[in-house]
Amino acid sequence: IIIVFRTNFMINFGQGVMGMFGAYIVTVLFNKMGLPIVLAILVGLIAAIGVGFLVDFIIIRRTKHVTGTGKEIITLGLMMVFLGITPMLFGVDPMRLPKVIENGAFSVGGANLSYNSLLNIVLGLGLTIGLFLLLQKTKLGLAIRTTASSEKTARLMGVPTKWVTLFAWALALVLGTLSGAMIAPSTSVTVNLMDSVQVNAFIACVLGGFQTFYGPVIGAYIIAIATNLLSYYVSSVWGTQILYILVIIFIVFKPVGLIGKKTVKKV
Repeated sequence: IIIVFRTNFMINFGQGVMGMFGAYIVTVLFNKMGLPIVLAILVGLIAAIGVGFLVDFIIIRRTKHVTGTGKEIITLGLMMVFLGITPMLFGVDPMRLPKVIENGAFSVGGANLSYNSLLNIVLGLGLTIGLFLLLQKTKLGLAIRTTASSEKTARLMGVPTKWVTLFAWALALVLGTLSGAMIAPSTSVTVNLMDSVQVNAFIACVLGGFQTFYGPVIGAYIIAIATNLLSYYVSSVWGTQILYILVIIFIVFKPVGLIGKKTVKKV
């Protein structure tokens, strides 16, 4: 969400639905074509790159002169498109996707943690660190940060901003697909698979701040840990709702988020 926002200057409301579409591809590759789960995920990620390219080539590149609100309405349209074509391509019946590591667990502080959950945690941390290094230590990362700072200035400096936005959309689809494949074993693969994930992702972006790449990551971990603590120690029914209220109160006093920066325009 943040990489698309910073490079395309638009909030992608279809991020979760696109991730759901990618998760369907992975599920079909596993269930219908008989690919091993790891191979199905890898092929699904490659397909996600292709879908990201198509979204950018066919739609996003034609919105350069559209206002910010107009671009966000377009992403709502993308959400409707993916919600419409998914059951047409894959059917309306719920499907199942197994865990990468089916069995095994160990105890940490009296709490049981499955090996697959540990894999998800390690994978999430690894992706976070990898993306941070990509943004800070590579020429591509420099191009992304320059485009995020000022697209016009980046173009004047010779940065291929079209390729930057193409990469951003491909990466958004890859991360969405991977997220869908990680959460699918805990539920059924349906068109609503990523609804709660997308809501929490947007809340994490608001809490962490849209102005930095790492703020929403911090916000996401705060939300995840706080949700579990509130549900366990306060209320298993109202823990999530209490957290949302606390986030709203925080945003009232700090609208830019935890690490957000207030934009000041000089006249």
